[in-house]
Amino acid sequence: MTITITAFERSPDRGRGLARDMRVRWALEEVGEPYEVRLVSFKAMKEPAHLTLHPFGQIPTYEDGDLALFESGAIVFHIAERHAGLLPADANARARAVAWMFAALNTVEPSIFERSLATILERDEPWYEQRLRRLEDSIRKRLGGLSARLGDADWLDGAFSAGDLLMVTVLRRAQGAGLLEDYPNLAAYVARGEARPAYKRAFAAQLAVFTAASGD
Repeated sequence: MTITITAFERSPDRGRGLARDMRVRWALEEVGEPYEVRLVSFKAMKEPAHLTLHPFGQIPTYEDGDLALFESGAIVFHIAERHAGLLPADANARARAVAWMFAALNTVEPSIFERSLATILERDEPWYEQRLRRLEDSIRKRLGGLSARLGDADWLDGAFSAGDLLMVTVLRRAQGAGLLEDYPNLAAYVARGEARPAYKRAFAAQLAVFTAASGD
């Protein structure tokens, strides 16, 4: 059976490749695994059929035969474990790649995502500027540590891995905010990820959904 993932019918990222189905699309493209996409509306995401797949009513979800998964990191990890190309064969290198997957989602992403939400939902609040400064201070601490570790290497730990895939998707949300630009090696790292053929295919596929929806 062909893998099926879910994605926004009308993504709030307006085709910028920031929605989390992008991570899953990219992983599947990297390993050369065909997949189908079922688009869901915001209303459908809260209905029983989708809640059976994702108890929190979000995207993406992943279905492959009798297996259904939610959470983009867990889905990428599953893909990486089942198909060659996203995790090293060496046990220690594999463990380090998994550590970078966790670091991307648990250490680097939270403050970046919170900042993006704050700029949309809290801009008119009296505490907005103070909250924004705190979030940006936190982001810079994380980016500083990541920049120092990456140095002049192409990828986080040798060859490209699922850790890099998730980290690049997380860092892309910081682009244009005057944050990532302060770390040239991280900006170049993201650009290397975006230059990968599998990334370009995934991005084009997600953008096509937004373009089609905008033409309605």
